[in-house]
Amino acid sequence: MLNELSRPPGSAELSIVSTAMADKREADAVVDLLGGTGTGPLWGMASSDLNATLLVWPPRYELVEDTNIELDVLLIVVEGSGVAKVDEQEHALVSGSALLIEKGSSRTVRVGPDGIRYVSVHRRRGPLQITDRPKRR
Repeated sequence: MLNELSRPPGSAELSIVSTAMADKREADAVVDLLGGTGTGPLWGMASSDLNATLLVWPPRYELVEDTNIELDVLLIVVEGSGVAKVDEQEHALVSGSALLIEKGSSRTVRVGPDGIRYVSVHRRRGPLQITDRPKRR
């Protein structure tokens, strides 16, 4: 099933199908970003500082608008095309391009006619922590 951040316009649901390129290699191993088939997150790796995820979306797909308040995100387009809308400003995404999206920015991606394959890179998030509930008044 697809997460709530990504639904095609005018479509009920789209299943994520992946070749499960889950990274079981050494952290310094070279990865073929053009390999593998499927839709959604196909591969990911993390170091102590960074997270990287390969995402693939079909033609004319549109991700639901999202605002990331925690981290800057770098999108690097490997294949295909689309348009990223960041805080109401549109940016063309084509193979070989990169776009830095600053934390706090609202963003969405509309995929072009040939689909898109890109890597999303950001600083690694810390572990989830349990905190006390806010006191009610």
